[in-house]
Amino acid sequence: MELNGKTKVHDLLEAYPFLIDYLMKQSPHFEKLKNPIMRKTLGKVADLNRAAAIGKVDLDALLAGIAAEIKAQTGEDVSGAQPAPVSDPAERQEVLKGIIRELHEGGDMEELKARFRSLIQGVDAPEIAAMEQQLMDEGMDPEEVKRLCDVHVEIFKEALEEQDRPEPPPGHPVHTYMKENRASEKVMSDASILIGKLGHPPTAEDLDKYHDELAAAINDLSQIEVHYTRKENQLFPMLEAHHFTGPSQVMWSIHDDIRANLKAAREAFAAQDPVGTVENLREAISAIRDMIYKEEHILYPTSLDMLSEAEWIEMQKGEGDIGFAWVEPEVGWPGEAAGAPEEAELPAAALPVIEGALELDTGRLTAEQVNLLLTHLPVDLTFVDANDRVAYYSEGPERIFPR
Repeated sequence: MELNGKTKVHDLLEAYPFLIDYLMKQSPHFEKLKNPIMRKTLGKVADLNRAAAIGKVDLDALLAGIAAEIKAQTGEDVSGAQPAPVSDPAERQEVLKGIIRELHEGGDMEELKARFRSLIQGVDAPEIAAMEQQLMDEGMDPEEVKRLCDVHVEIFKEALEEQDRPEPPPGHPVHTYMKENRASEKVMSDASILIGKLGHPPTAEDLDKYHDELAAAINDLSQIEVHYTRKENQLFPMLEAHHFTGPSQVMWSIHDDIRANLKAAREAFAAQDPVGTVENLREAISAIRDMIYKEEHILYPTSLDMLSEAEWIEMQKGEGDIGFAWVEPEVGWPGEAAGAPEEAELPAAALPVIEGALELDTGRLTAEQVNLLLTHLPVDLTFVDANDRVAYYSEGPERIFPR
C-alpha cells in the first residue's frame, strides 16, 4: 500500500487493523475509530491529511509513526512515502487550519513550515485570510489570533513572497494606502537614524541635544493615525458587509497597540524620560513595519479579490473627509470608463434596501430607527418649527432640563 496524505483511513485500517489501537494512542480524537460504522462511513471519505487535522497531530510525524508501526508488526517497509499535495479548496482550508491550531498549541515552527511546504502549493492571500476568519468563526479567540499574528505570517511567508504585491491604478484607494506606506517607511527610517544617534541607553543630555528633532519625528510618525483611521472607517466596513470581520478585528486591535506606543512615547518625551521615549518609538516603528507587510501581502490582495469596483468607488468618495497621511491621492482612477462615483451602486450587502426607510444624505433609516437614535442620545432635543411651535422633543430615560 502507498502511504501518503491521500491514503484513506478506511483502506489503511482494512489492510492493517492493528493500527486502530496505535492511532488511538496518538490522539484522543481518534477514539471514534473504535466504532465500525464510523470507519465505514467517515473513514471512506477522510484521508490522512484530514485525519491529521482532526487529530491535531503533525502529518509527517503521523505518517512516519504509522510506517514504523507497520514495519514492527508485519516487517513491511512503507517508509519514505511523501504526503501528497492538497488541491481541493475545502481540504486545503482544513489543512491550513490544522497547521495553525497546532501552532497555537505549541507546535514546532520549523516542522509546521515543512508540513505547509509539502502539502500546500500556490496558497494565496485570500485563502490565508479566509482560514483565519474560519478559525474565529469556529471559536478561536481573536486576541489569541492577534497574539500569534506575526507567527502566522512567518509560517506562510515563503508562499506570500512568491506573489507580487498588488499594483492598483493611481487614485485607487489601495494605491493611496500603499503610497502612504512608502512615505511612512521614509519617516521610520529617519526616526531610526535619529534614535541611533542617541546614547545606549539614552540620557537626559541626549534628549536635550536632539530635542527639536525628536519632537518633529514623533509628530511626523503620529500621522500614521490618519492612515489607520481611514482603514477602519472606509475599508473595514466594506469587508464586514461581506461577513469578513476577523482579520479587520485583529488589525484594528494592533492599530490600537501602535497608538498606545506613540502616546506613551509622547508622554515620556514630555516628561523628559529618554529611555521611555526611545523604547516606545522603537516598538511603534517595529509594529508599523510588520503591519505594512500584513497589509500589502494579505489585506490588500484579499480586499481587491473580494470587493467590487462599485464598492471601491464608494469608498473613494469618503476618503477626503478623513484625510491622508503624508501624501495626497494621485489623479486617474476610476476615470470615465468606470462611470462617475455618484452613478456607482453598492451591492445590497453594503447599502441594504429598507422598505419604508427615509432617504437621508448619507444613508437610510426607518422612522423607528430615527426615534430610537434620538431617544438614546445623551442630550435633550427640542425642535421648534417655523410657526414657533414645538414640533418634536426627545423623551429619554433621564431629563436633563425641565420642559
